[in-house]
Amino acid sequence: MKKINEIAFSIFLLTFVSLLLSSCEKTYTPKPKSYPRVIYPTKAYQPYGNDICPFSFEYPTYATIVRDTTFFNEKIENPCWINIVFPQFGGTMHVSYEDVHSEEQMAKLLDDAHTLTYKHTKKAESIDPVEVENKYGVKGLIYDIGGNAASNIQFYVTDMNHHFLRGALYFNTVPNIDSMGPVIDFVKKDMDHLIETFQWK
Repeated sequence: MKKINEIAFSIFLLTFVSLLLSSCEKTYTPKPKSYPRVIYPTKAYQPYGNDICPFSFEYPTYATIVRDTTFFNEKIENPCWINIVFPQFGGTMHVSYEDVHSEEQMAKLLDDAHTLTYKHTKKAESIDPVEVENKYGVKGLIYDIGGNAASNIQFYVTDMNHHFLRGALYFNTVPNIDSMGPVIDFVKKDMDHLIETFQWK
């Protein structure tokens, strides 16, 4: 019996010492939240234009352009509706073009561009419209949308008579300006270049 008590005491003592030693270890401090590292491509541009669409511009070499064939599950017949796809970032700039035939149609397109942009008001911290005009006389408006909006960059360009083109950038991820801010800033520079080089034919 004495031997059993000694064994039990030894096990208790060993357990107690082990617990005592383990309690002296440093407290665990969780690492701060971080985001995956993004490798940015070198800035370089290529021309876009064809015989069908009455415009041309330069876009980044790391992007691809595909014709947009659906809009809200409806088939699009306009060959000048395109998507500029940024596969490295999981983003797409949806670009739509309209051939304008009247002042009323132009007014509606301008109003629609404004309405579609300001639909992001619930999530946006700010919406800053900036008027633009490039060296080719192309005029328009860029909307810089701050915060966790679904689209942080939207724009339109027009000659106010016959042509109207609108673009909106979306990413295939939950909006988070903390993680996506640097990517948005990087792509915005490319969108600025697109507008700077935009020409009507």
